[in-house]
Amino acid sequence: MSPQTETKASVGFKAGVKEYKLTYYTPEYETKETDILAAFRVTPQPGVPPEEAGAAV
Repeated sequence: MSPQTETKASVGFKAGVKEYKLTYYTPEYETKETDILAAFRVTPQPGVPPEEAGAAV
């Protein structure tokens, strides 16, 4: 019989959907001279926050 393993959700990521602004959206970020920038125009669907629509690009 194989040994039992225990998975703890609190150690890694919990299942579910997180808001993008909690992990990816950083409006206070200041660009550096070595950064490469790209610009995209995004129009969110009604009811979708702009940062969520932008993070999906």
